[in-house]
Order: sequence, then C-alpha cells, then structure tokens
Amino acid sequence: MPIIASNADLQALARRRVPRMFYDYADSGSYTEGTYRDNTEAFTKYKLRQRVAVNIEGRSLKSEMIGRDVSMPVALAPVGMTGMQYPDGEIAAAKAAEEFGLPFTLSTMSVCSIEEVAKHTNAPFWFQLYVMRDRGFIEALIQRAYDADCDALVLTLDLQMLAQRHKDVKNGLSAPPKPTIANIINLATKPRWMMGMARTKNRSFGNIVGHAPGVDNMTSLSEWTHDQFDQSLDWSSIDWIKSKWDRKLILKGINDVEDAKIAADIGADAIIVSNHGGRQLDGAAAPIDLLARIVDAVGDRVEIHMDSGIRTGQDVFKAIAMGAKSTFIGRAYIYGLGAMGQAGVLKSLELMQAELDKTMALCGETDIKNVGRHNLLDFDQLPTNR
Repeated sequence: MPIIASNADLQALARRRVPRMFYDYADSGSYTEGTYRDNTEAFTKYKLRQRVAVNIEGRSLKSEMIGRDVSMPVALAPVGMTGMQYPDGEIAAAKAAEEFGLPFTLSTMSVCSIEEVAKHTNAPFWFQLYVMRDRGFIEALIQRAYDADCDALVLTLDLQMLAQRHKDVKNGLSAPPKPTIANIINLATKPRWMMGMARTKNRSFGNIVGHAPGVDNMTSLSEWTHDQFDQSLDWSSIDWIKSKWDRKLILKGINDVEDAKIAADIGADAIIVSNHGGRQLDGAAAPIDLLARIVDAVGDRVEIHMDSGIRTGQDVFKAIAMGAKSTFIGRAYIYGLGAMGQAGVLKSLELMQAELDKTMALCGETDIKNVGRHNLLDFDQLPTNR
C-alpha cells in the first residue's frame, strides 16, 4: 500500500483501481474543461495572512449547516453513479460521513437507492433532486426521500440539459458498463472492482429502475433519462416542490448575484454557489471568484455554501474566509472512495480536516467560526466581518 499523504495520492490510486469510464466520469468537465481546471486554479489567487505569536491551543472546527452540527464546515456533495466508483459506493460514503459527523448527499442518479442507503445508515442524509418532466415520478421520489427521513432536499438548478463531456462520449458511459471489447479489456485490469461488483445487486440507477413508469432495463432507462431532464424548469417550479417538501431546502447551482437574490426571495434555507464542478457551462466563472459578491448581496438573508474546485482543507478555509457558511466536496471524497472504499473516504476527510486545522492555526485563529476576510491578504476593498 502506498503512503497516502494527500488527496492527490488517493486520486492516483483511484485511477489505477476504478474502470476508465467511471474514473473519467468523475475526473472531467464539459467541452474544453477550461472551467473544470479554473475551479481549482482560482483558489491560488487568494493569499492568506500568516500570523505569529498567537496562542493557538484549543482549536475547534465545529460548525453548523442549516441548523445541523458538523465536525467541520464540509458536506459530501451529490455525485451521480457513486456506486460505480466502488461497489455500494453510496452506502460506503454515507457511512463514512456519518462516522465523521458530516452530512452526506445522495444523488438522484445514484446506484444505491434511497431505501438502500437508509437501511445501512443511522444518521439522516440529504437527498439531491433533479427535476424531470414526469412530475408524478418526481412527487413519488420526494415522498420516498421524506419517508427515508432525509432532513434536507438539495434541488439542483443548473442541469436542465446535459452538457457534453467528451470523455463520457468516447467511453460510451453506462451503468453497468456495456460489454464492448474495449470495456472488457479495461475491466480485466480491475479485479478488485470486478469482485466487489459481483457481490452486490446494486449495478444500475436504483432510484429510477423499477420506479419510473416503463423503466425496467438498460434500454428503457437510457431512453427515459435522455428525454426526462426538464428544460421548462424555472423559479415557479420551486413553489411546486416546496408544496411537496416541508423540511430544509437547499438550492444548488447558483453562480450569479441576481440568481442569488431570487433564491433568497424564494425563501431557500441555503444556496450552494456552484458551477456543477465545471461539468455544465464551460466558460463559467469559478465559484470562489463570485463568492464574496454573493455573500455581500444576500449573506444576511440566506445561508451560503460553496462547491466546485475544493480539493484541500486550505480551499475550505479560503471559502469560509470569503464568507461561506460551509462547503461541499465531490471529487475529493470520490477519489478516496475509488481508491479504498469507506476507508478511503475517511482518509480523504482526515487529510482535509488536518489541513484545515493547520491552516487555521498558522493564520492565528482557533475557532473556524471566527475566520473571515481579515484572514486574506490584499482584500481591503471588501468589507471585513471583524
């Protein structure tokens, strides 16, 4: 076993152990992948103020997300086909998040169903919703999340249609993989993954197959998903969703000040400043570059979280310093999952926690709740929170 010193080490191990089409699915963006790259590179522009001779004993990373206590300001973001990165991947990730004291968010496009994840976990998890044209299916899906005691619904707004991701097209992405010669050759080099998948029944989209009308096999699933993402989704649709859901509502995919104002007016409990990890609009701004403006515009009216580009604890620190209440991570824990399953997710979270703690200490802070723009260098043009 190689020494794991960073999430980059987990990524390298995942690349070796996960079938190519599923590794590429997680580690890619749309079109030129310019936004995907910029999401991470943008963090390097923001420099930290190093402080010395400060008593940094007794540090705390504890925070809250929409009223829920968390061990650090991080939640596991929804990632489609997590159960193809590692057998029963959604269950493994949810159990790791529960052990670490963080929220886990299950994707509509998960391999393990809502019910399967609920059966194997004790802490409430969050459910991410894509709005489909079949509103009867969506209403039933919301009810299933409610019955599973999900305590927050994360409504994704930036995927009314799928952007093209060249790697997925070239790989012929599907769950389970189609038995092509190229796939068979690649899968033969992944015996650990193959043995794990042979032991589980969860090999397709568990929230859809057997639940959506007429979807009972791979062919009908492909046809259904191609036609179902609702391009008519607009702000008025959220009123309908709120009428079906009386628990916490988080709106994901806000990457514009005007949209943030509308989301606050609607009465969302939180928004996630996000560009879908660079997987939708190639050429969109990195969320870290827009975060401060959105915080200034609506931070006093709605809780603000951020995702896209966060790979390290230092990235989390910078987002909190900009004014985010908390963050979501996707690829960072997916690499750990693909590398070592539940143990890998825990390892990725441990690495992130340690780096966040050390960064906070070297910036002269002892409580994550006190971190703010005063911890960033050359940010005098923005108001401080101290």
